[in-house]
Amino acid sequence: MPFNCTTITRLLAAALLLGSLYLSSLASADRGSHITLDEPLPQPEWALPIIANGEGTLTATSNLGRVTYVDFWASWCGPCRLSLPALNRLSQEFDPKDFSVVAISVDYVDEDALDFLARYPVDYPVAIDKSGDSGRAFAVAGMPSGYLIGRDGLIREVHVGFRKGDEQVLRERIQSLLSE
Repeated sequence: MPFNCTTITRLLAAALLLGSLYLSSLASADRGSHITLDEPLPQPEWALPIIANGEGTLTATSNLGRVTYVDFWASWCGPCRLSLPALNRLSQEFDPKDFSVVAISVDYVDEDALDFLARYPVDYPVAIDKSGDSGRAFAVAGMPSGYLIGRDGLIREVHVGFRKGDEQVLRERIQSLLSE
């Protein structure tokens, strides 16, 4: 059976969904789950409006050439109170030419996300996915869900949930990808 672009995209989405569901089943509010993919996967195409720390639109290709952490979060997410400040610290530790963090709120209302950011401020760009299309494309199954993407634009690692020790784990993973 020949594979066309649609078939391959669906297979990749199914693989991401199964992986996210597995990680979601392991994750809880106080325990993060981290998995390194055996085979890097292309990230889905996405384009979302920036609501904080920038203007315009963020896209899947906005950070090509840099290691990027794409973080899906929500204002109602308890572990996000830990993850956003930790990711902000990580974004400040590395050269912005080499590493970036992109936050994608899954809230339906900008004000909910902005109120959360007023309590837990970050310096990196924050976009919003009101339709949920990008979250579905990434097969987000828990909050927060993060995707560590290599300079080549491929998803290398998936992280669901967040706990205090996860900041150091992510730091090591980022350093590893930066050394490639």
